[in-house]
Amino acid sequence: MGESRAVVITGASRGLGFASAVRLYREGWRVVAAMRTPEKAMPLLRQAIQDQGLPPPDEDGLIGVQLDLTDAASVSAAAKAIEEAVGAPYAVVHNAGISAAGMVEETDMALWQRMYETNVLGPVALTQALLPSMRAAGEGRIVLVSSAAGVRGQPATAPYSAAKGALERWGESMACEIAPFGLGVTVLVAGTYDTEIITDAGTTDDRNFAGPYARLHNTMNSRGRFAMKMARPPRAVHRRFGKGVGRQRIFSSSRCRAGCINVVVIQSGAARHRDAPHIASHLGHPQTRLDARWDMAVDDESKGDGARRTRSSAAGGAAPGVAGDQAPQRK
Repeated sequence: MGESRAVVITGASRGLGFASAVRLYREGWRVVAAMRTPEKAMPLLRQAIQDQGLPPPDEDGLIGVQLDLTDAASVSAAAKAIEEAVGAPYAVVHNAGISAAGMVEETDMALWQRMYETNVLGPVALTQALLPSMRAAGEGRIVLVSSAAGVRGQPATAPYSAAKGALERWGESMACEIAPFGLGVTVLVAGTYDTEIITDAGTTDDRNFAGPYARLHNTMNSRGRFAMKMARPPRAVHRRFGKGVGRQRIFSSSRCRAGCINVVVIQSGAARHRDAPHIASHLGHPQTRLDARWDMAVDDESKGDGARRTRSSAAGGAAPGVAGDQAPQRK
């Protein structure tokens, strides 16, 4: 049994981050769960893992790290704690984020500042701190959890759409820079899932239903409620996760000659299929629509030069040369 790879997941205290931490731990990864309040969330995460029928997580396999992406000192301390615990992580999943509802005229500039600090600048700072060790290791992947709102601007969510768009453009730029060192980037475009980022716990609501934008607010509110009725719970993202983290179905970029970036589009109940071609052409990358699965987002075996691209077989077999390297499954 090979040594387990380490993955850092930000925003692991709830939603997709929480569900991802549970699933990746179950698959044999060493999970570094980065969050604002590990003293509150780590007991819940450990219990969720035990609810999967696993023994209590050991301290070496599940590690909680305090991280506030809006605080430079916290980001620096978190990066140091991560490297002290696991060395150079194989994957860093930038999942943490906040959302907001309101028209441009209604949203305070302080909200825009906080949005960019949390969704863009914080992830950049953490990546900068971890890249030296990842470069030295010669392999790894930066995973950016984005949204359809980052591809196509949506009314009443301008700060969020702008921040996610910036996150994606950063990922595209960085992908070509780090490819020569054996590192890659995955942009994960998620659909609508029932997580706190789109409820009161994760969204700043600046909507004025009595103001000049009332009609548009009502329209968007109706659409949002419809989307939430069809939204899946976070755990649904991983329904087919257990098939093996080494299987691949999506590959390189036409814009980045190094072929070092992947785009994964996850469908949810409210996702519009007509958005997928737009996403592909806008980003300039081949992409695959996925139904409740994103294991390949973390574990892409391709090297930065883009020379080796392996696909899983039509029967669903593991990609040649990949299955033997995947993390062992915990039982």
